[in-house]
Parts: sequence; structure tokens; C-alpha cells
Amino acid sequence: MRANRKRDTGPELRLRRQLHRLGLRYRLGRRIATTPPVVPDVVFPRAKVAVFVDGCFWHGCPIHGVQPKVNSFYWFAKISMNKRRDQAVDENLIGLGWRAIRIWEHEDPREAAARVKSIVRSYAAIDA
Repeated sequence: MRANRKRDTGPELRLRRQLHRLGLRYRLGRRIATTPPVVPDVVFPRAKVAVFVDGCFWHGCPIHGVQPKVNSFYWFAKISMNKRRDQAVDENLIGLGWRAIRIWEHEDPREAAARVKSIVRSYAAIDA
């Protein structure tokens, strides 16, 4: 489990590369003061947009998420807890006026970046 990275994963790096190509500038490692505090994968502070790149296994992707056969009770509880935490984080962010975007690791980075760009631009336009 130590080999699983918390940040700078392949899907996250591919998304960040596409966001940069689209001219979007973002922050990394930016803590948002929810209860408990959360650190999204990519943050657009002015537009108040937080982007999370979720792994299919760890976050229970409906398409690619698999249920392990060994120690299945443990893994079912762990993945269910992750899904509940993700939902609570999204609700906390919305309560603070933020927009949370969840991107699955299997999504095409170009399409995901285009979706993020349209949301960031629409929220940035509201503040202007």
C-alpha cells in the first residue's frame, strides 16, 4: 500500500498537462478549510473550483471498480467509506461556495480538461 501515491499519479499528471495546454493556471497542494480540511488534486482559487482525480478501484467506479475476492469484507467497507467521504467533502465544499469536480482515472484527459475549463470559465465570469 505504500507504493500507492497520494499525488502526482499518472492520471493526475495527464489532466494537469491538458489543463496547462488549455491555458488554465491552477494551484497544487492548496488546503481548503472545510471540516475536516481537504486538499484537492487541482485548485482554481479565484473561481472556487476544486478538482479531484479519483482512482477507479479506491473510489468505487461504477464502470471499472472491482470487488476483490480476498478479504472482500474489508475492501467493501473501505471503498464504501471512501465513497461516503467523497460525498461529504463535495457537500462541505458546496456549502462554502466551492464547486467540486470529480474525474475518474479512466476518463480521457482532453475531455476532462475541457469540462474543467468550461466550469472554471463560467465560475470566473460570475465573480468578474
